[in-house]
Amino acid sequence: MHILIIGAAGMLGNKLVARLARDGSIAGRPVSKLVRNDVVLSPPPPPASFEIETHIGDLSSAGEAAKLVSGGPDIIFHLAAVVSGEAEVDFEKGYRVNLLGTQNLLEAIRSKGDGYRPTLIFTSSIAVFGAPFPDAIGDEFLTAPLTSYGTQKAICELLISDYSRRGFIDGMALRMPTVCVRPGLPNKAASGFFSNIIREPLAGKEAILPVDPSVRHWHASPRAATQFLIRGAEMGGTALGNRRALTLPGLSCTVAEQLEALKRVAGAKVLEKVRHVPDESIQQIVAGWPRNFDAARAKALGFSTEKTFDDIIRVHIEDELQGKLPN
Repeated sequence: MHILIIGAAGMLGNKLVARLARDGSIAGRPVSKLVRNDVVLSPPPPPASFEIETHIGDLSSAGEAAKLVSGGPDIIFHLAAVVSGEAEVDFEKGYRVNLLGTQNLLEAIRSKGDGYRPTLIFTSSIAVFGAPFPDAIGDEFLTAPLTSYGTQKAICELLISDYSRRGFIDGMALRMPTVCVRPGLPNKAASGFFSNIIREPLAGKEAILPVDPSVRHWHASPRAATQFLIRGAEMGGTALGNRRALTLPGLSCTVAEQLEALKRVAGAKVLEKVRHVPDESIQQIVAGWPRNFDAARAKALGFSTEKTFDDIIRVHIEDELQGKLPN
């Protein structure tokens, strides 16, 4: 089985590559080849029982998508995107990367012809929803994004649904919770502070909290997010019927509850590293984001995540800090 990961140099892409290298198969089907694609060079791949090829290129550039699908990958994970804050600041770049790149990929698959119909797993976002919200957003709630990023993701969801209906792909759009705690350096995502206020204090560094501690949001760990992708590949898009976008499970909690969990797991001293410095631009973006979901459809299909934010912090400590708390 040939797998293509677009956006493989990102956090989730690296996690997925490592998981596939470890498992060697999906749903009992051995992986024979994995191609990693991104606009920047990925870290060296982990040891694997199959060939891992690295391709550097921009999906939004003419001809790049055709190169990536020329080998006929069976499963395509499309993770590449300009993140929320950057898409809001740079309107043109957001649409070029997030929308045009996806259109290029879908058209390259369609143009290949000869019955080629790969499984396509696209990482969408809960940003496709916009306020006002019910207490818990159900599977029937409308998509009405209030950001450019959310709009781009919503358009891509519709494209994936239509290309699946026409038989060009077996696609699905997985609406990811905010992935927290993200390892590595802070990025330009408006949601980045949710991870920063946990990751940085655990590393002995200061973190800025730009919103009120009462802000509530929807989270899942990187480990859970990787498993979401694997589960999607295991079942295929056909399992979703005509509704190819799926809101995934997560954990709803406030920033204050995040910090209380950090205190329980790592002690009160780490909280001294968190400094509240309000940022109006981030507060405005976050104000339009959903806070809680009833992801019954995804749960019935075998998707699951952590039960408490303490668990999410412990996953970060286990996976990124070798299980050790700071001194």
